[in-house]
Amino acid sequence: MNPAIFHHIHWLAVLVAAIAYFALGAIWYSKVLFAKTWLALTKIDASDPNATKGMGVIMGASFVTILVACIGLAILAAYLNLGLFSQGLKLGTLTGICFGATAISNSYLFEKRATGLHFINGGYTLLGNIIAAVIICVWQ
Repeated sequence: MNPAIFHHIHWLAVLVAAIAYFALGAIWYSKVLFAKTWLALTKIDASDPNATKGMGVIMGASFVTILVACIGLAILAAYLNLGLFSQGLKLGTLTGICFGATAISNSYLFEKRATGLHFINGGYTLLGNIIAAVIICVWQ
């Protein structure tokens, strides 16, 4: 890969995309959507004080991984010369399904996790990739 591709990345778009993806997680895993089901499937007791220990580090690390994913999306968008909403939608769907959701499901299959977790976490990854890719592509 030619490192010059980094010169074609709109870094503010990457940051906004990462923030949007991260914010989606706040909604996705809230009581409004999937918190109750996700907690039950992961067997996490939200009333246990130990359940929230280290949450700041976890959230920070989560944001970094999302930022890395958004950088990857920006590299693909720049390399493929994508700049339309529809192209971002396609890129996000492709990467969300083919890389994100399948990687999650592959791990979950071996870990024998509940099928519902595949859909909750895979759905978040898919939608997060779509939102981020649209922001990045439209902003290119």
